[in-house]
Amino acid sequence: MHVKTRFAALAVLLSVVAAGCSSSDKAPAAGADSATAAATAAPSCPGNNAGLTLPAGFCATIFADSVAGARHVAVASNGDVYVAIQPPGAEPGKPAPPPSAAFAALRDTNHDGRADIILKVGTGGNTGIGLSNGFVYVDQGVKLTRYARSDTTLAPAGAAETVIDGIPMKTGHIARNFTIGSDGSLYLNVGSPSNSCQKKDRANESPGNDPCTELATRAGIWKFDANKTNQHFSSAARFATGIRNGMGLDFGADGKLYATQHGRDQLHDNWPKLFPTTKYQAENPAEELLQVNANDDFGWPYCYYSVDEKKLIDAPEYGGDGEKSARCDSKKAPVATFPGHWAPMSLLFYKGSAFPAKYKDGAFIAFHGSWNRAPELQEGYRVVFQPLTNGAASGAYEDFANGFAEVSGPQLQPGTAKHRPTGLAMGPDGSLYITDDTGGRIYRVTHGAK
Repeated sequence: MHVKTRFAALAVLLSVVAAGCSSSDKAPAAGADSATAAATAAPSCPGNNAGLTLPAGFCATIFADSVAGARHVAVASNGDVYVAIQPPGAEPGKPAPPPSAAFAALRDTNHDGRADIILKVGTGGNTGIGLSNGFVYVDQGVKLTRYARSDTTLAPAGAAETVIDGIPMKTGHIARNFTIGSDGSLYLNVGSPSNSCQKKDRANESPGNDPCTELATRAGIWKFDANKTNQHFSSAARFATGIRNGMGLDFGADGKLYATQHGRDQLHDNWPKLFPTTKYQAENPAEELLQVNANDDFGWPYCYYSVDEKKLIDAPEYGGDGEKSARCDSKKAPVATFPGHWAPMSLLFYKGSAFPAKYKDGAFIAFHGSWNRAPELQEGYRVVFQPLTNGAASGAYEDFANGFAEVSGPQLQPGTAKHRPTGLAMGPDGSLYITDDTGGRIYRVTHGAK
């Protein structure tokens, strides 16, 4: 727990901790601007945009600078901020790090654009977090839980309820991010345990399992009811498949579900005869923005999106040669594509009105940066904006926020980047929150600040 060293702030903190919980609040409607928050004047921009490069007219400030392992983020109608916490060092196949809090609750009590109360809640956090119908929903890996909250009480004091248990988790992609629709439907990402469903994972020229049995319980999106507790994970709840790791989930202006996909790795490393250059591996496959309906199949592990062919093609584990596409012509194509190995971590459709009109209903995507472009230069480590019209890309993506890593050139690696953008959320006043799971920073981006 962190507070400013002021007696007034300490008094507020004590009152928050002592207060009882209520479940009477509701999550803000998509795009709704809170009158209370809107009436609060935006802080003056410090001039350096917290080290970020932004389009003209935008200002970035530091909302918090001490939330280690900050992953996805959600903002309540009163401006309270909730951030999922993944223990630093949490990686599949490695010993579990010491338990951390499940999430952090942050409040700006004096409306200066910076959190002055930060409370840690629960234990055993992961990546996903969301607000709906008076609850904070939290991804805890093998289970999804919820805590009752209200606008008067920052940190829930009651015990967590289990919403879904039995979520597969032992190996591979471990994020269990989710989004909740206006009808209470909860869509959960369960990433693959392997790179490409090979008989021997990441081994040279190892063929793929055919069929890939991982798809029964992994590499897709599962649908549950956010209003029910004690649901158990099962293959019967699978909503869509063939998504290797859909870490960005959100609803577009059309009311449809969208997801981002992390493309597979090691095309050159595992198949050097087919792909003799590291440059091909660095640029392929493209990262993808997907529009997801019930029973859609996006092709993993049988397919990947080729930057060269500009379509889904057959993976080498399943007889592909960099051009063939017979097995993948029937799979659902992406709405938009992005450079390879940028690692899309979160997706946010901007439904507010505080930013210029061009951003309305378009998609912000936070790219974490990855490792599989080596020995080519690493890339990503930025937030981009993808314009969309009627569910289709209506222009090329644009860099929106860059400079998180604070290094460039050959020195840029996951281990050298000072900050890596991870989570995205819109505040009730239309501001954009960006989390950073490496430096523990939370940025707040506004438009028109003095």
